[in-house]
Amino acid sequence: MLTTAEALEQVLAAMPKLAAEAAAVSAATGRILRQTVVAERDQPPFDRVMMDGIALAYADLVAGTTSFPVQCTQMAGEPAKHLEAGKAIEIMTGASLPVGADCIVPVERITIDDGVATLEDGYEVEERQFIHPRASDHAQGSELLVPGKRISPLDIAVITSAGLTEVAVSRAPVIRIISTGDELVPAGERIEPHQVRMSNGPAMQALLEKHGYTDCEHDHLVDERDVLKEWIAVHLDAADVIILSGGVSMGKADYVPEVLAELGVEVIFHRISQRPGKPMWFGKGPDGQSVFALPGNPVSALVCCRQYVIPALAKALLAATQAPEFASLASDVTFKPDLTCFQPVRLISNAAGQVLAMPVKTNTSGDFTALSATDGYVELPRDQAEFPAGTPVFLHRW
Repeated sequence: MLTTAEALEQVLAAMPKLAAEAAAVSAATGRILRQTVVAERDQPPFDRVMMDGIALAYADLVAGTTSFPVQCTQMAGEPAKHLEAGKAIEIMTGASLPVGADCIVPVERITIDDGVATLEDGYEVEERQFIHPRASDHAQGSELLVPGKRISPLDIAVITSAGLTEVAVSRAPVIRIISTGDELVPAGERIEPHQVRMSNGPAMQALLEKHGYTDCEHDHLVDERDVLKEWIAVHLDAADVIILSGGVSMGKADYVPEVLAELGVEVIFHRISQRPGKPMWFGKGPDGQSVFALPGNPVSALVCCRQYVIPALAKALLAATQAPEFASLASDVTFKPDLTCFQPVRLISNAAGQVLAMPVKTNTSGDFTALSATDGYVELPRDQAEFPAGTPVFLHRW
């Protein structure tokens, strides 16, 4: 049986590379960048004034001048004016520095009477103060963003500052989620005492959308071999990634692995040494589709979706690898089976600035209600059974 590390390695190795496409900047937030964004020009493109006030020549101040006739006013967006010797230009924040000026005195430090600006007694001026120098943020042609970054709202400012109206991004993957099981009944429909509400599919769809994968639809199939074969084939034709929930264990109605084999889906592995989610199945379709068959228990399905499907999608989009995140256990944990334990946790912090993971008990892997109080789960390695409070562990946020 594969370890969790081996399973993730095989999943990532099997993922195809999705093509790039152009996206309008207005629709690029959350997408994976596939080009280098370079600076259109220097930033700032001129010596930029940082305060409302007056622009002066520092040499005049050194010579002892403290009162200056106001030559004119320069607003932001106007061409730089030429400062005359011994005078001041009234200036606004964001304006380009007048030619011949090399320091700014804030408006709070001056008085203006009859067109003459006088500095506050004792105010000390430094050369080049309150001037944002040209190209001090970056120079024309500098690399601002590199491929693999998930575009944030802050990146949109960078992209538009480079003069771009569209950027190359990874094509959004087409994802289909299939819940299997005769016992499942969608919300809003009449339910019998022996049936259960369908929750895995909607929850996984929401999880994927939270991570930026919006071309994601959900279907429900009953445990009949012919129905499964017909509709899984339809979804294989439509999607890059198929995620099934249920039907992968050892029961008489667990037809999913057999049906996938009949449809030409090659099994890469079945079963991982972990809890929850041990029965997980992964394979590759005849046209390169990635197929994840997850256990039907809700906690198992959600953990496997977060642990394997989310990183796999990021790999297919050529997203930059994320640095691992750690937390310290907030209380002791004992886990004796020779399996990796994915323990749901709630995050708290202490006065020392540490991120602490408080274990949240689930009443079996079917207790999805308890997950509502969690922020993610921690990974407890299989080679030990006792994990004292304070133990550093891998943290996976939902």
